[in-house]
Amino acid sequence: MEPLSLLILLVMGMVAGAINAAVGSGSLLTLPVLMAVGVPPGVAVRTNTVGMFFSTVGSVLGYRREIEAERQHLTPLMLVATLGATAGALLLLASPASALDVVVPVLIVVALLLVVLQKPLTKALRAHADRRAAKRAAAPDTDAADAADVTDGPAGEERSPLRSPGLLTSLGAASVYGGYFTAAQGVLYLGILGVFTGRPMGSVNSVKNLMSLGVNLAAAVIYVIAFFVLGSEIVWLGSAAIAVGSLLGGFFGAHLAKRLPEWVLRGVIAVVALSALLREVL
Repeated sequence: MEPLSLLILLVMGMVAGAINAAVGSGSLLTLPVLMAVGVPPGVAVRTNTVGMFFSTVGSVLGYRREIEAERQHLTPLMLVATLGATAGALLLLASPASALDVVVPVLIVVALLLVVLQKPLTKALRAHADRRAAKRAAAPDTDAADAADVTDGPAGEERSPLRSPGLLTSLGAASVYGGYFTAAQGVLYLGILGVFTGRPMGSVNSVKNLMSLGVNLAAAVIYVIAFFVLGSEIVWLGSAAIAVGSLLGGFFGAHLAKRLPEWVLRGVIAVVALSALLREVL
């Protein structure tokens, strides 16, 4: 890989790490660049996942206090994320290269749409959840069931929404996608967490970053094992450039994420991803 390509990946990794800490989907910067310099789609996904793992390390370090406050409720989430990501990574390894030539650009489009439409989609999903909750509350003979849903044991301790079966199921499905493709998984997590917990984005961002760490770690481990056992290619110099940049970007981006407007970050993602897609088409 040429020095200029490595430099571009390093810079994009820094920006992507900061974006991951704020809203997720930073891989929409690094993955298209890898493909633009001639790395095949499947190899690009594996190379990108190994490198972008370090962005989630930086993000988690930046949000360590917020994560500690939620620690007692996070074990089920991390278990679901790890299992889902492992399944997604194995699915990528089993996918033929010819299929990935078509699937990966399509997934980039889907991920880009999720980035652009995240707010209206989240708003619509939350409104739907509110309507269902209001309908259940209005139904007769639900007092006992409602009480069982909001308490956890005889002491009447309120159950955290982070342990909701619906939340765990939805995040498990999103983690399969994350293990397969990684790009925009954070957008999915933010939307799901927002709908099921009713919390604003800033409040659940720490949980999103921790889940992204679990997903990227599980997928990266699978890809590294596959490299040594099956010979599945990874461009290590590209991964290293992304890793260095994304680690720095993730750490400092966690602090900037609390200050920068989201539309700026979303705009950067949209421009880079659209440019990459146009390059592939034309």
